[in-house]
Amino acid sequence: MQYRSTNDRSPIVSFREAMRRGLAPDGGLYIPTDVPRIDPGEFAAWRELAFPALASRIAARWLEREFPAETLSRLVADALSFPVPLRPLRDGLFLLELFHGPTLAFKDFGARVLARLFGADARDRGTSATILVATSGDTGSAVARGFAGIAGTRVVVLYPAGRVSAFQEAQIATVGGNVVAVRVPGTFDDCQRLAKAALVDPDFREWHLSSANSINIGRLLPQMTYYVSSRLGVPAGAGARVAFAVPSGNLGNLTAGVMAARMGMPESTFIAASNVNDVLPEYLSTGTFRPRPAVATISNAMDVGAPSNFARLADLYGSSVERMRGDIRAERVSEEETRAAIRQAHAEAGVVLDPHTAVAWAAARRYRAQAGGTEPIIVLATAHPAKFPEVIEAELGFEPELPAAERDWRSRVVRVIDLPGTSPAVFRHFLEELGPLAS
Repeated sequence: MQYRSTNDRSPIVSFREAMRRGLAPDGGLYIPTDVPRIDPGEFAAWRELAFPALASRIAARWLEREFPAETLSRLVADALSFPVPLRPLRDGLFLLELFHGPTLAFKDFGARVLARLFGADARDRGTSATILVATSGDTGSAVARGFAGIAGTRVVVLYPAGRVSAFQEAQIATVGGNVVAVRVPGTFDDCQRLAKAALVDPDFREWHLSSANSINIGRLLPQMTYYVSSRLGVPAGAGARVAFAVPSGNLGNLTAGVMAARMGMPESTFIAASNVNDVLPEYLSTGTFRPRPAVATISNAMDVGAPSNFARLADLYGSSVERMRGDIRAERVSEEETRAAIRQAHAEAGVVLDPHTAVAWAAARRYRAQAGGTEPIIVLATAHPAKFPEVIEAELGFEPELPAAERDWRSRVVRVIDLPGTSPAVFRHFLEELGPLAS
């Protein structure tokens, strides 16, 4: 399997090279030259597989000849050693709980597998890698925990000051070791811009810089698994077509779903649920892609005004908005609607939703009301509600309880570097002082 840049001005490379680079030299995102196909019979047979085994089968289709099958199976099983329950609710809705990993968010899937692939690659090559990651919340903690202690790697996590929750900041900035937390006086888009600029800077070529954001194709491949798993988990008699309601910010999660469908996952529609940062809904409505400054919301991981993975989505659809509309329906959900969805889901279904999942819930209910039909809708629950106690208490009158392993987060020692500005020169100076990681 080979990978090319969405800008088509860089050489075609192997998966390992695409993973190590993160971003192509021409500034584009790597995307497969071909998509491996699963025939319907094999897809149906996968219904009997446990989640780690299913993940290994899917990974092998994309990474054949890159990693030995036994190595890949072992790495994936180690990374994805937590439950992925599909919870049936009323009115044909299902809640896919993706928050049972170590950092209580769906980002654990991609980050933990990617970390182990980087570690295996570093061992094979006898080298090291410095991983840059920009985060608006959950990505940073998942990458920090996922790469913690992985030999041959160092992680630099950039996050916007005052725009992540206290708990999210604690998850990012208390890991230490090979994890460096950097607080940026700006927005997620500023963090992403700094990381991208460094990745294509020729002066840092010998540093082996890479990314663990969803711009890295290695982050997206593991995420396809839970689409396939949940699609197989919907009862056979529930209908031929299934819709996925996806909280959408940087559009990596949505792109992974579309790629799963391209592999042969049958009859799937995607409801791209955005908060007020509605770049994709506007594009599907008008045909114009218009990045803009991000607006802060209670669903902060979705506060993205210039979503990187739009380049991959556009490429997958041949830059045709009409073709994209055939698979994706985008919905904009306001702050008031998000808060109302938290209350509604608790009253009607007895579930507590975090603000991101609440956006998807509201979009799913709107889709059902406007489009009609009875097809199952799988709502992707992307974060544990206890990560957002203030929001939940404001709407439901109580704070959800954190899992036991995370209840001491307030007592952990925070280690963070405050970046004095958001210019590339400031970040370049920081990296130069940090120095390259020894092999």
